[in-house]
Amino acid sequence: MIEIRRILCPIDFSDYSRRALDHAIAIARWYKATVTALHVFSPAPVAAFGPGPVVFEPIVLASADRDQLLTDTQAFAETEGAPGVTIEAVVRGGNIAGEILEQATDMKADLLVIGTHGRSGFERLLLGSVAEKVLRKASCPVMTVPRRLPDAVPAGPVLYKRILCPVDFSESSLHALKYAISMAQEADGQLTVLHVVEPELQNTGDMANVVYDAGMTIGSFVKQREEALRRRLQEAVATAPEFCSVESLMTHGKPWREVLRIAAERQSDLIVMGVQGRSAADLLFFGATTQHVVRDASCPVLTLRRG
Repeated sequence: MIEIRRILCPIDFSDYSRRALDHAIAIARWYKATVTALHVFSPAPVAAFGPGPVVFEPIVLASADRDQLLTDTQAFAETEGAPGVTIEAVVRGGNIAGEILEQATDMKADLLVIGTHGRSGFERLLLGSVAEKVLRKASCPVMTVPRRLPDAVPAGPVLYKRILCPVDFSESSLHALKYAISMAQEADGQLTVLHVVEPELQNTGDMANVVYDAGMTIGSFVKQREEALRRRLQEAVATAPEFCSVESLMTHGKPWREVLRIAAERQSDLIVMGVQGRSAADLLFFGATTQHVVRDASCPVLTLRRG
């Protein structure tokens, strides 16, 4: 069983962050967690004229203005509140993504929930500067909530009845599976564990447990690989408790396309997926797979980075 005690949710008073806060509060009810609503004031530089070069200095909030902003943040959070959930407000000033990450570290957040509109356009090819930096650099799990979702809190205590968890048998994806199983238990929901077989054999995990033979035909190799992958998928699913409703599914194609297709077909309420480390290769993986899923999914996406 996973533990979620401290949830951080950045807000900017928009509908995007309102929906994200709804989901943060709903999860807090499950795990009896505290929600921190964070607003980051980004000081706009002003020009200071005088002899010599023009100097740009940041605007600093007066104490009274900061107090008012804190009051507004608390009021915004309380309008989305739910009985039994403690919500605290925090105001910080500085670079938005940097302050979000620092707050997550300072409070040892177990989960960060963020709306996916982004000041520079989340729907563009890149994720948008704030959300992209948070997703890439946060050490805690991050849930991204798309803008087209309805409010979560009025829907009742159970949100995620249909959960999809793609696995590639890496440590990070199996770590994500633990979260998916826990959330499926809390919601008394249906968990689908998906493995996508890439025809190009790009995933070395797809070739594990295949016994090579000099005389093996391509057809024999493909068949043995399929059987080995099905065994690994069944082993992964077997980690779930007996009373948890779990099914396994294996498809073929591009991972991100298959994840989005299955999520749409199953009308998934949540996608839980692991992201590997921060090396150049891992960031390429992030761009090729996770970015597509986060950008185009119609449901929240929970991404977890192992280690």
